[in-house]
Amino acid sequence: MPNPKTFLLCFVLPFLFSHVNAQNNQHERTEWLAASEVRVNVSTPYHALRTHLHFLQPDSYDADKAAQAFMHPELNPEEARDYAIRLKQVFDGKGFFIELDKAPNDAFHTDTLHNEHIYIPTHHLPEIYLAKRGDRWLYSLESIRRIDPLHREVFPFGPDLLIDLFPGAGQYTFAGLYLWQHLGILLLILVSFLIHKLLTFLLGKLLYKSASKMGYDKLVRPYLLPVAKPLSLFVVFLFIMLVFPLLQLPVEAAKYFTFAFRAILPFFATLVFYKLVDVFSLYLEKLAGQKESSLDNNVIPLIRKVLRVFVVVVGGLFILQNINVNITALLAGLSIGGLALALAAQDTLKNFFGSLMIFIDRPFSVGHWITSGDMDGTVEEIGFRSTRIRTFRNSLIYVPNGRLADSSIDNHGMREFRRFFMNISITYDTPPDLIEVFVEGLRKIVAQHPKTRKDFYIVEFNDMADFSLEIMFYIFFAVPTWPEELRARHEVLIEIVRLAEKLGVRFAFPTSTLHMENFPGKHSLTPRYDMTMKEFKQVMEDYFQGKAGANITE
Repeated sequence: MPNPKTFLLCFVLPFLFSHVNAQNNQHERTEWLAASEVRVNVSTPYHALRTHLHFLQPDSYDADKAAQAFMHPELNPEEARDYAIRLKQVFDGKGFFIELDKAPNDAFHTDTLHNEHIYIPTHHLPEIYLAKRGDRWLYSLESIRRIDPLHREVFPFGPDLLIDLFPGAGQYTFAGLYLWQHLGILLLILVSFLIHKLLTFLLGKLLYKSASKMGYDKLVRPYLLPVAKPLSLFVVFLFIMLVFPLLQLPVEAAKYFTFAFRAILPFFATLVFYKLVDVFSLYLEKLAGQKESSLDNNVIPLIRKVLRVFVVVVGGLFILQNINVNITALLAGLSIGGLALALAAQDTLKNFFGSLMIFIDRPFSVGHWITSGDMDGTVEEIGFRSTRIRTFRNSLIYVPNGRLADSSIDNHGMREFRRFFMNISITYDTPPDLIEVFVEGLRKIVAQHPKTRKDFYIVEFNDMADFSLEIMFYIFFAVPTWPEELRARHEVLIEIVRLAEKLGVRFAFPTSTLHMENFPGKHSLTPRYDMTMKEFKQVMEDYFQGKAGANITE
């Protein structure tokens, strides 16, 4: 952030440099005038410009002679004199240095663009031009009508404000400037510092109060206050640029000042928007916190980086355009270089656009369990170039976003229900009535569990396998995470084992067994089922009623 010293250097150094350059140019101009006497001549564009500008210089001031370049029959001498002075003030205030050496010294000069006998002294003011009228070159009447609006634009407070503010200081000169100009520079620097301090204080207070009302008071110092300083400097330099023409410095000095202002103003504007990107990112984080998906929280850093690059690029283009760099030619050159760069960095660009596709399509979010090809794990971070996945081996995989955008992704974390399927195998000696009761009991386990899907599940005696009777157990858990799914499985399986133990249902398993039914003096190994279906149901109801009573007691 520019400190007061930097701020002072930004203002004073261009003045010192331009002042030295102005003195050198003034010395060269004096030597040139001594070598060739200047007379009133408006026969060519070159002579008309020299007549206008030369006779308004401090050492050769003669407004009546300068007015000869404006002397149309439609104007009286006093009006022509006023227009000559005002146009010279516009040139000096804007810092438009008219290069006489480039003006054509041809009485029949023709502008190739308009195919007319006209000449535009500076491309910055294409509406001001000289036109051939008879055997004379004069500022056109259309140009003269534009002088007053331009003068009001450059001098909104009038050109004599500082002269009236420092009466009596217009007779003394020092270092090539009048005393009132030195006093005006000192006053301008002092007022600029005061405005900078005042605006920084007021903007800081205003931002703090606004942020406190919105609940962001802890974020004012690291995020909002840095915006106040470049914003105040932008306003200060805008003020300086507005008041600077009142100093009426030599055109060489005004040229360098104007060049500096054209670069400084968009620079501070770019800095303000660069800082505002952080504030906008905080707003996006607040919005993202109100949504169920946490993907936005991880895309916000990507948005912040893209916005920063955008602000810097656009701000740089504005700066270059303001200092008269040909943006069209520059962009054309960059497009050719950009093509070569794009070919060299196509993988990086692919990953960048892959990041955008992940942001737009939202195929997964942080915390989701995903499977893509041979990758299987939980998403930990979605970055600018790659996505970080934690595998179930506790290792980290960095997957380029371009690869993820082109591949199929199985997002287990987006499941509304988690399926649980198994076959419950029971022995062939289980009576049909017991099978019916056991299946009914399994359905009750599913119906009573708080985290199972109640509108769809399948529990049916399904198959008679080689060594067992198969009961299909096909249910869904309404849980968001894998650990909760494992816990729900545990609870259901425990209930199944308890119910089987209570009813006397035996689970089958693939074994080769030599089964001796009876031994002399021993009880038979075959279980005896001497209860009716009604009695079996009563045992099951007693089990569930006892379970419900235990839950109430707890």
